[in-house]
Parts: sequence; C-alpha cells; structure tokens
Amino acid sequence: MITQPYQLYIERTDEAKNMARFYAMMIEPCLFGGASLTRRWGRIGTKGQSMIHHFDTENDAVSCFLDLVRQKRTRGYVTRTGQPR
Repeated sequence: MITQPYQLYIERTDEAKNMARFYAMMIEPCLFGGASLTRRWGRIGTKGQSMIHHFDTENDAVSCFLDLVRQKRTRGYVTRTGQPR
C-alpha cells in the first residue's frame, strides 16, 4: 500500500536550442503488493515515451524516484508554473 502519493511533472526549455522537453513520474501500487514507478518523457505537446519499473517495496521505488529527480534537476529541469497546456 502506497503511504503517500508520489507524482512529479518537470520541464526543460531552451529557445536557443529549440528544446522543449517534459519528464513525468508517478509511483503506484502493484496488484500483488510492491510498487511500480512509471516514467514518461518527450517533447512538450507530444505523448512521449514511457517506461515502468517494478519494485518489491515502496522504499525501493521512492529511492529510485528521488535519484531520478536529483539527476533531472541537475540537468536543468524545473517545475512547471502557470497555466496548463
């Protein structure tokens, strides 16, 4: 059972490089216990790609989630502000 909702949506834009990327993650409970981390990424305005990672415990999923957040923040991704697109 997931004790707390884990969801994140961040973007990285750079007009000079014609870059407009998004990265989204969420942790959800699995049918047989454990947790799954769903990641989606791509160009803003597209469906993008996705990947699902399965973990035996919620703590393992949260650890991976936080590592990925740290990596994306160092690459320049920031939380979106303003009106939804």
